[in-house]
Amino acid sequence: MSRPVTVGFDGSRESLAAVEWAAKEAGLRRLPLRLLHVWDIEPDVHTPLIGPDTRRHWTEHIPRTAAERVCKDHPELHVDTTQRCGNPAQILAEAAQESELLVVGSRGLGAFIGFMVGSVALSVVARSEQPVVLVRAAEPPRTAPGAATAPAPADGRVVLGVDLAHPCDEVLDFAFAHADRHGIPLHVVHSWNFPPVYTPEPTAAVVALQDEVAAAKEGAFTDVVEQWQHKYPDVVVTRECRLGHPVPDLVEAARGAGLVVVGRRSRRSRFGAHIGSVAHAVLHHCTAPVAVVPHD
Repeated sequence: MSRPVTVGFDGSRESLAAVEWAAKEAGLRRLPLRLLHVWDIEPDVHTPLIGPDTRRHWTEHIPRTAAERVCKDHPELHVDTTQRCGNPAQILAEAAQESELLVVGSRGLGAFIGFMVGSVALSVVARSEQPVVLVRAAEPPRTAPGAATAPAPADGRVVLGVDLAHPCDEVLDFAFAHADRHGIPLHVVHSWNFPPVYTPEPTAAVVALQDEVAAAKEGAFTDVVEQWQHKYPDVVVTRECRLGHPVPDLVEAARGAGLVVVGRRSRRSRFGAHIGSVAHAVLHHCTAPVAVVPHD
């Protein structure tokens, strides 16, 4: 049997949004959908008066109700519900190893701030050797006096951040395949920094050197992207190679996007697994769903 798209579910608004995203993705991939509800072994300090029988009832009722809703909205899907007791981060990371894709919800701080990524979600992203997508619930429109500008209307495009120092195939393939599968455009972004030059004002030599570096970056960036355009000829691709910083540039490019794709190097140290500074910042500040793809 095909490996499923697994979604972590606890009944929250964020997990409901994750279930809907995962159901659509599983349908397009023609894969089964698994709803995974983790019963934490830690004491429930928020509802200490609820007995074990009542708690067990709700842990069974919540995923069953969600599965019934998914089957109604997506009758073509094979939906399975699984319950496990233990540490949520560990169990979700283990479930990712058995899946093509893991989807989890993430609480948001507001339409203009982005994710408030909890310790469970961060731990799962850091541990997983499979792609993980973090989805947040849609925020209601802001109507408060003096509110800032409204969020950009969603156009559904995929935004991919590329590191030319490590242009890994796994990340590129995930983004191109997703855009191809959904029939949506792909916007590829690469930001680079120019080494600081300590002069009162730019000289002609410095300007010429910066132009030379920009041309080299643009050439290398074009070569990487065009290789994948040949593999996915139906994907409409736009490119943006600029002097700047990857985090603000990616967050700005992702306004209104349907998915943001970033990579994470699979490396461990004595302090444990790491997400990487760019992926970590994008998870916290980007309002669109974010796919973190591990690579060597």
